[in-house]
Amino acid sequence: MPEALTPHHDGSPLHVSTQAPSLGEVVQVRLRVPESFGPLAWVGTRSNPNREPRFDEASLVETIDGWQWWQAAVEVENPVHGYRWLLVGADGRQHWLNQLGLSAVEARDHDDFKLVAHAPAPDWAASSVMYQVFPDRFAKSENGPFDELRARDALPEWAMPADWSDPVDPVYPGRSKQLFGGDLDGVREKLDHLESLGVDLLYLTPVFPARSNHRYDASTFDLVDPLLGGDEALVRLVEAAHARGIRVIGDLTSNHSGDAHEWFRAAQADPAAPEREFYVFRDEAQGGGYESWLGVPSLPKFDWNSTELRRRFIEGRDSVVARFLAPPFNLDGWRIDVANMTGRLGATDLNAEVRQTIRRTMLEVNPDTILLGESTNDAASDFQGDAWHGAMTYTPFTRPLWSWLLEPGSPGGGGIGFALQRVPAFTGTDFHATHLRFAAGFPWRTRLATMNALDTHDTPRFATHARPGTVPAAVGLAVTLPGIPVVWAGDEFGLTGEDGEASRTPIPWGSEASAAVAPVLELYRDLLRLRRDHPVLASGGIRWLAVDDDAVAFVRESADETVLVVASRAAAALEFDAEGLVGSAAATSLFGDVRLETSAGRITLQIDGAGFAAVALPGVATPSWQGVRA
Repeated sequence: MPEALTPHHDGSPLHVSTQAPSLGEVVQVRLRVPESFGPLAWVGTRSNPNREPRFDEASLVETIDGWQWWQAAVEVENPVHGYRWLLVGADGRQHWLNQLGLSAVEARDHDDFKLVAHAPAPDWAASSVMYQVFPDRFAKSENGPFDELRARDALPEWAMPADWSDPVDPVYPGRSKQLFGGDLDGVREKLDHLESLGVDLLYLTPVFPARSNHRYDASTFDLVDPLLGGDEALVRLVEAAHARGIRVIGDLTSNHSGDAHEWFRAAQADPAAPEREFYVFRDEAQGGGYESWLGVPSLPKFDWNSTELRRRFIEGRDSVVARFLAPPFNLDGWRIDVANMTGRLGATDLNAEVRQTIRRTMLEVNPDTILLGESTNDAASDFQGDAWHGAMTYTPFTRPLWSWLLEPGSPGGGGIGFALQRVPAFTGTDFHATHLRFAAGFPWRTRLATMNALDTHDTPRFATHARPGTVPAAVGLAVTLPGIPVVWAGDEFGLTGEDGEASRTPIPWGSEASAAVAPVLELYRDLLRLRRDHPVLASGGIRWLAVDDDAVAFVRESADETVLVVASRAAAALEFDAEGLVGSAAATSLFGDVRLETSAGRITLQIDGAGFAAVALPGVATPSWQGVRA
């Protein structure tokens, strides 16, 4: 269990003098140590540049509100420069402090704090509120292409047309072929809804022509699917979104195409075609055929050894990556599907080359764009700042949250097929430990751009099996933990779904004022407004105060403001040393109900049941930086 009065450091501006250092730059880093921790004989950092340990001694700058502020200078010697703190007590005790917390035994480099000299994410990334849209199920424009083609019996031969009120068919072929007819003009016509929620980043799942409703089996990357309104509809949508301050990112499959893709058909038709090198074909001794995503034949896997594939798809201004970031489309970035498998097969691992090439192209075309990569499991090794700005991953947030707040034995969230698994039952302590374990592998600024998704188009919807009263806790944690909060379209309507397919539900427009939907919409609007109105929730540091089986509490901190966060699944009382929460007498409620009681130098947070609360407190008083220009 975390104790409020332990030494603390994180990557936020309270503790690190610059968020975007250059290689060779000397960065000032700070450690806060409670006076009650005991006298210290030596404090400093231990870095590991070029795999050789280096120690830099810190000096005591000032003591404020019962906390000692120590400062050390660290030179960024490698593009990803890890460091941790060493505290040597006057009594000979030694403690290490890294992203996992305080330890009396040697720590792993994997969990060190990190200074990253690679090009940073756009300034707007950390403050974004994301909304994910699956175009076929979001909204149909009036007299849109689907209805027009359906009336002429001219829909693609694979399509199984459905009316908007029809149930989703979760069984193949319906799960892939059922088409409801949502389009991009429909999305544009519902931007008022996104704006009312406080969304400023729209994530569209694929919009390229394909032979499925999900479109992850692209048949070309040269144009937008006419069923969605074509290129012109995407241009209209982005222009209208930008006019409202909403950015738009697309979705690319860098691991595979569809088997109907023009490149794959050329490769199959002619072994001498240049496209033959785009895919991994097996010779007869290997059984023939070709490699595909998880053995699904409709999703043939790319071979990134091909320089021509790189040229057409990801490298330079004429590539697919570049084309849709440039006028007239002007997308604001990409989410990359199956990023974790891209370029990897057996002994071959070209993942770093592919992701770095994509990012170089983006920097060349428009550096103010974001690059997010899907990585279903432990993503940290790929997300050290060399390309991906953040992860669409399930291990730091989604799965531990589900384990804590869902009914025991519920289907698990996080990636295709995970509905076949069951969520293990977690206590709040387990949730906290698991979150820290996986978040600790990321540099701080990667954490700030990593997606906090309660659910996605690949998972059951969270509300389906949530413990009673816990939806506010779940949404509240999504908006207050470091990372980009994600709303999967329909969650704000209270929709449910047993798996990823059943969760791809047409949005029930017109139900917004109903008794079942209105309170859920109000909850989402209030919590997303909380995120928008308090910048500390986007970029401030995080310090955990207390956790138990049924509740967790932490603060997000900056020099300007502090927000105390409490989330619970049942009634609870969390207690910690009062010096760990300076300024509690000036507490102002922002959301929900929690009682702060102080007695005998201890603070108790009393929560009467499942829910979420946020409380405003003064910012952290800090000494002036030593050796840093104002």
